Amino acid sequence: MSAASMYVGAVSPADRMIVGKSRAVEHLRQLARRVAQADASIMITGPSGAGKEVLARAIHEESRRASKPFVAINCGAIPADLIESELFGHERGSFTGAHARRIGRFEEANGGTLFLDEIGDMRFDMQVKLLRVLEDRLVTRIGASSAVNVDIRIISATHQNIADAVAQSRFRQDLHFRLGVLPIRVPSLAERTEDVPLLVEHFQNYLAGNGRAHLSKAALDRLEQHEWPGNVRELRNFVERANVLFGGMMIGRNEVEELLGCLGRIELADAAASAARGGTVVPFPANDEAQARVWSGESPINLKELLETMELERIQIALDMAQGVVSEAARLLTLKRTTLIEKMRKYSIGAL
Repeated sequence: MSAASMYVGAVSPADRMIVGKSRAVEHLRQLARRVAQADASIMITGPSGAGKEVLARAIHEESRRASKPFVAINCGAIPADLIESELFGHERGSFTGAHARRIGRFEEANGGTLFLDEIGDMRFDMQVKLLRVLEDRLVTRIGASSAVNVDIRIISATHQNIADAVAQSRFRQDLHFRLGVLPIRVPSLAERTEDVPLLVEHFQNYLAGNGRAHLSKAALDRLEQHEWPGNVRELRNFVERANVLFGGMMIGRNEVEELLGCLGRIELADAAASAARGGTVVPFPANDEAQARVWSGESPINLKELLETMELERIQIALDMAQGVVSEAARLLTLKRTTLIEKMRKYSIGAL
């Protein structure tokens, strides 16, 4: 049975996962269904936060490999000295710290799909080894004497201009051709703002909790006017922030302006700072129809959790501003790149 015939009379993965009504999104859905039926390598391009991994997962779910693993790895978030082990695995004792055999991501994805996110950040020497695996479909673990056959479909993604990287000798041209047999570009959210209301509804359902914020027509109109530099990821963060700060309330254009301007985050930071100083009143944002909720000191707060929430939000803001470029986000946060990567792992954040 073909993947397409499995969903006759039901919602297909492409319809369920690729949300929107714009012409660009409908084109993406059609492409996802079409390319899913082949095993050729796909390279997805587009700005950070636009939904490249979502598209990759939809293609996998539409394919004959849907029952097999979908394994994602962010090539830009793994330290350079660990990327080879992550991809290919290693044998026990093959290097310092290799206390046991480890299966790499290629073997983990055997039979399914391997998604290589931010492929443009991959080390040049690793590009050579990746090309060899793509050509031979053989993986050799570090320290092993024999290779292992793998049957996988490769989908890669990048926000970079790979043609420029090739011209600057930062990316191998032959690897570019091998990975980009089927090139697909994901549009920015600014190119399809008519999809904003449907995406808000989608995220509201996905993030459903005890109290959801309700957006007026004026609020939705304002969201459609926003430039969305952080793309779909920024919109998802907006919806989650609105639910936390205005749960159960109807919010209008003014509240949207506050949320887009990060006023909610600033007041949350003030709240945590006051708590850290031993203050007794911690204000939270309020709209015109509700009074501010305050902490009177009558019940305890989890300060560690509050500070972690602040840190997580700051990291997400920096990644949005840096369009997913980890090194730039680290600069904005005045952190070392490796320190930011560790924090991203702690909070399970991927630079999409």
